[in-house]
Amino acid sequence: MTDAAQSPAPADPCAPPRRGIRSYVLRAGRMGTGQQRALEELGPRFVLPFSAAVADWRAIFGREAPRVLEIGFGMGAATAQIAAARPDTDFIGIEVHTPGVGALLKRIGEDGLGNLRLIQHDAVQVLEQMVAPASLAGVHVFFPDPWHKKKHHKRRLIQPPLVALLASRLAPGGVLHCATDWQPYAEQMLEVLSAEPALANTAEAYAPRPDYRPLTKFEARGLKLGHGVWDLVFRRR
Repeated sequence: MTDAAQSPAPADPCAPPRRGIRSYVLRAGRMGTGQQRALEELGPRFVLPFSAAVADWRAIFGREAPRVLEIGFGMGAATAQIAAARPDTDFIGIEVHTPGVGALLKRIGEDGLGNLRLIQHDAVQVLEQMVAPASLAGVHVFFPDPWHKKKHHKRRLIQPPLVALLASRLAPGGVLHCATDWQPYAEQMLEVLSAEPALANTAEAYAPRPDYRPLTKFEARGLKLGHGVWDLVFRRR
């Protein structure tokens, strides 16, 4: 990986101004003993420090393979399942909450997932500085905080500046896949994604859930209760 002490990469003209409003709030979370042990034992290998320079992903993963970045993997259950099912793809998971990082590290150890690396840092800064333009095969944003109250809508992750940044990091043909179980947020996502000229919708509106996105226990329970889930799959032109 490129040393963070090196000079920062030149400013990227595709990157939007740094956000003053964050889409997350850091909260103290309880760490299980297994999660803490995974952080101590596996963190040095699988958690990458933030760097103000483009990372050498080939060196980090030890190979050249399609790379998919996920923003906000939560406790990492779906991320681990996807990485296990797609061993020929390398995955970069971004999450700011320590318990989630510990939980996914535990799964990495249990399942022997060598194609997954984690970054505990703000996703916008990672995308701006560590990820080169047109270098990703995909981006996953699954069930981000919907920020239900109208006064908090400005905190929603899927906003035009971030979508433009995500599009700039996707290679031609790369896929941006978002999912939410909150219909008003789905509607906003569809509007914002459809307005980005670099992206094309793969469906008329919402897409069927792709086979690679596993059905979570929470999602399955909601579907049984009649709750909806909306997937949006857009492709880089």
